Amino acid sequence: MEGTVFTPCLEGMKHVKSEQGEMLTKPFLELCKTILPVIDKFGAAMTLVKSDIGGNISRLEKNYLSDPDKFKYLYTFVQVEIESKTAKGSSSCTNGLLWLTRAMDFLVELFRNLVAHQDWSMSQACGDSYQKTLKKWHGWLASSSFSMALKLAPDRKKFMDVISGSGDIYADMERFCSEFGPFLQDNHKFLASVGMDDMKAS
Repeated sequence: MEGTVFTPCLEGMKHVKSEQGEMLTKPFLELCKTILPVIDKFGAAMTLVKSDIGGNISRLEKNYLSDPDKFKYLYTFVQVEIESKTAKGSSSCTNGLLWLTRAMDFLVELFRNLVAHQDWSMSQACGDSYQKTLKKWHGWLASSSFSMALKLAPDRKKFMDVISGSGDIYADMERFCSEFGPFLQDNHKFLASVGMDDMKAS
């Protein structure tokens, strides 16, 4: 593998915002897709996260493709749904963007933990990032399925060997967190500004 498993993500980040600093739909979704192969390397522990992320990307992409000019900017989905009073529906794009952003928060926090605490086991790093990000939004059911899945976290050393490729994995991980994190914060800021950042799951 040329570079590390993060190389495509780091490349994709350069194209996410327009020159005016607005979040572009297609590049943002493409960027999220480049993270799916990283999640694959976790195996069974991340099956739930991966299907959740994949489903939300597909939902947003389907709407984007219905009118690429109209939905060129990521937050248009939300504005349109707020006007039509459909933003709070469980199958809305607003909901999709919110949960996609939250799942990415979890992954950024996880990679941050792997960089900062190189003595932690994988399940410790996963558990801590879950507590800090997704847990407060999950109901009992989601929370217990998630905790069960995290028990299947792979051995840390094996995982690091698999994702390292020929690059400097810790440097790439750190760059991923510091460059991708602000995009997620922008999403939260926007969603909070329209009162949509605190929806919970059952």
